[in-house]
Amino acid sequence: MTVEDLISSMLREEGGFQKAFRNILDEELEMTLSEFCSISGISQSTMYKILEENREPNLRTIRQIIRALNMIRRPNGDRFVAVIASSTFMESLPKTMIVGGRTISVREYPISTVEDAIIAAVRAERDGALAIVCAPIIALTVKKILRIPVSPVMPLGSVLKALDDIKGLV
Repeated sequence: MTVEDLISSMLREEGGFQKAFRNILDEELEMTLSEFCSISGISQSTMYKILEENREPNLRTIRQIIRALNMIRRPNGDRFVAVIASSTFMESLPKTMIVGGRTISVREYPISTVEDAIIAAVRAERDGALAIVCAPIIALTVKKILRIPVSPVMPLGSVLKALDDIKGLV
């Protein structure tokens, strides 16, 4: 069952989320609620109330559940940082980087407009990105809508080179 199936179960019927989530935990992940809570950061009392249908999950809790499910289902080697930029910028990017002795992938999200960049940022977070690197023009907006770290690219070197190139033309 996918995260999309979990959400549609919630929308289809009363108690659908609870049934679908319980199925994911028991059948697919073979994980206890306690184990899930320790990974997701959601308190056990909150999850018990939700699963016993004493409380409807709020949007924040649903996001935490989805993030945890995506993290659990993603193989450990598939940890990545998303780079959101034009495809010409992507040509020289490394495919991996070493952080704390662990190899982290660098996943490219090529874009051509500001709107594409915002959509790509949301998609990268949903895909399970650990962090996002993007242009300063969208970084502030993206930081407001995502829950993962966002780091703007500050291309001072390339701007200085462009200014030097223009000196000869003026």
